[in-house]
Amino acid sequence: MPMPIDRAEQDPAVRALTELVTVLDSCMAELGGARVRAEKLLEERQSGRSWLDIVTTESRPLVVEQISSVMAALASAGGAWRREQAYALASEQVSINRIAAMFGVTRQRISALLRERARTAHA
Repeated sequence: MPMPIDRAEQDPAVRALTELVTVLDSCMAELGGARVRAEKLLEERQSGRSWLDIVTTESRPLVVEQISSVMAALASAGGAWRREQAYALASEQVSINRIAAMFGVTRQRISALLRERARTAHA
């Protein structure tokens, strides 16, 4: 049975998943740009330029900076989603063991996620 829209807007898991989708879209765009720039760097290297010359003339953010930024954004949004999803499942009386099996982690990791979620909810 679908969740009514007003309840969905108040659901922290829905908010976390919505934020994850937004971050994924942004990361995909950023990675597309990084890929184009990486191809340009390959062309420059294949034309005989030194790595020092290539990197010192590359505009910022560097490809490695873009990748680091994407990884940090995904870790943050993905972590928030994982915590909210674990909490939502636990709230539906799904056992920690079953959540752990679904997530492919240990029950201790799920317990830690639920504790983290409780701390962030009260902060």
